[in-house]
Amino acid sequence: MDKWLWAARFFKTRSLAAHACELGRIQSNGIQSKPAREVKAGDMVRVKNGGGEFEVEVLALSEMRGPATVARTLYRETEASIKARAEAAEVRKSEPFFEAIFREGKPSKKERRDIDRLRGR
Repeated sequence: MDKWLWAARFFKTRSLAAHACELGRIQSNGIQSKPAREVKAGDMVRVKNGGGEFEVEVLALSEMRGPATVARTLYRETEASIKARAEAAEVRKSEPFFEAIFREGKPSKKERRDIDRLRGR
């Protein structure tokens, strides 16, 4: 399982793929998968990683990691998975961006005056 996930480019390294299996983020045919589990064509695999939650059907196997165009031929993502990831992306885009509020460094002269006014100085 970890080798196929790595070859299909869901994870950057095999050790990250194996770690995700151990944490229970990979399911094969509805069953939590271990790194050494055999993968067959036709298996339904659910992958949770930083890019989202994917539900894919295994189309082919590969022992080596190739270019991304070849990796995309190893699986087919289900329509429900594509739709769910698109909806999650829309929700993320609509949420406010809070990092802009918390500035790093010292406040400007105007901000210092505002702070002093709030503190009653």
